[in-house]
Amino acid sequence: MARFRYSGIPTAVADEVRDTLRSPQYGHPAHREVARGYGPCRHCLRTFDIDREDRLLFTYQPIQEPAGLPAPGPVFVHAEPCERYDGAAFPPALLDLPLVIEGFRAGGTIVAQEAVGTASPDEVVGRVLALDEVAYAHVRNAEAGCYIARVERGMPGN
Repeated sequence: MARFRYSGIPTAVADEVRDTLRSPQYGHPAHREVARGYGPCRHCLRTFDIDREDRLLFTYQPIQEPAGLPAPGPVFVHAEPCERYDGAAFPPALLDLPLVIEGFRAGGTIVAQEAVGTASPDEVVGRVLALDEVAYAHVRNAEAGCYIARVERGMPGN
């Protein structure tokens, strides 16, 4: 069975936006608000407790390779520190969300995109990462189109 590593945005990015209230990559102001929607938090990959938790909205660029087409967009993190998700299992809080899996070749060029729909997210991730030209994948929200998480082959810590 294939093993994958699912991970939230780097802790340094989440901490910087919390400390400065600015997008670390662009310098745009971050917005703090009580959660009015499920999110999820792009660091811990848990949904927000609506009307109870504060969250920060900021611009994030998930494609780090210089040759990749920029795809910045709005993302949320908990306003208070949370633990970064970095695990071999598909993040449980994302299972009921509308999702799309995008496969990228080394260098940041998108080569595959598949909606999860009624399929198992693990099954769709497996199909996308089984493509020889795909080096890693992104999980995106199928309704809003925004970035949620990164998926790579291998186990956490490797």
